[in-house]
Amino acid sequence: MTTTAQSAPAPAAPAARRPRDSRRPVWEEAPSKAGQGLKGAGLTAVCLAILGPLWVVLVTSLSDQKAITEAGGLVIVPKTITFRAYTELLGGGTVTRAAIVSLALTAVGTVISTVVSILCAYGLSRRGSFLHRPILMVLLVTMFFNAGLIPTYLLVTGVGLEGSYWAMILPSAISVFNILVLRSFFQTTAPELIDGARIDGAGEWRILLGIVMPLSKAVIAVVSLFYAVGYWSQWFNAMLYLNDQDMWPLQMILRQLVIKQQAPQGMSQMISSSRVPGLAVQMAVMVLALIPVAVLYPFVQKHFTKGMLTGAIKG
Repeated sequence: MTTTAQSAPAPAAPAARRPRDSRRPVWEEAPSKAGQGLKGAGLTAVCLAILGPLWVVLVTSLSDQKAITEAGGLVIVPKTITFRAYTELLGGGTVTRAAIVSLALTAVGTVISTVVSILCAYGLSRRGSFLHRPILMVLLVTMFFNAGLIPTYLLVTGVGLEGSYWAMILPSAISVFNILVLRSFFQTTAPELIDGARIDGAGEWRILLGIVMPLSKAVIAVVSLFYAVGYWSQWFNAMLYLNDQDMWPLQMILRQLVIKQQAPQGMSQMISSSRVPGLAVQMAVMVLALIPVAVLYPFVQKHFTKGMLTGAIKG
């Protein structure tokens, strides 16, 4: 008897799989469209919250008195663009002098703070250094306890720094947090490199300048940026120790304009003569104060993850 062989059913085709992004880890689930939409909406809201005020400040600084009056203050939609506020401010008067003072203080203070922090951090990163533990404990204590404003003021005036630009630099020259970050990063330097350099006859200065610092460019760049932003934004020490308005940095001029609604002698004459709206002058000074940080930050941003986080995680 002949039997007819029944053909076996064809295997079902495998379900189509979503192509996996090679940049995503194997165990990480692919994002859904709803999740991507929420992330995009959240990032858009954050960007608007940050860029919105900056846009208003910039547009107001470029507006004339008529546009500011029609807007009732801050201008959102530009109508007429004029650079009169900037030309008046940068025409060699008070703001120009204050900007030069701020740039000089930032440059000198950043160099001094970075060099001293590197030297201190490198010494603390070598476990056999002199008084390694006691000095580290003293630095840690100063992170949580300080003498206060009045003793600091008496110390600065007692050593004769009042009325000097050094009063803007020396009291805030060191940040213990930055020293600890540098120390943690220096400790990650391969001991084989340092031991090999010592065998070849290199001293501590040669090891620091030739091995440790070239391998730590990322964290040094980030720490230098922190110091630079701190010096550029500094106004409190100027209020305490600089009584001469001709020595004021740009941030002190900005404080007088925005908070106290006062202007130095040259600027008050310019505003009272109605050549430039007072609100436009205030916004223009804000823009000038933001430009250096906005220009410098993109060049250092790439070092943040490698420099700051790597140095902070390792203790």
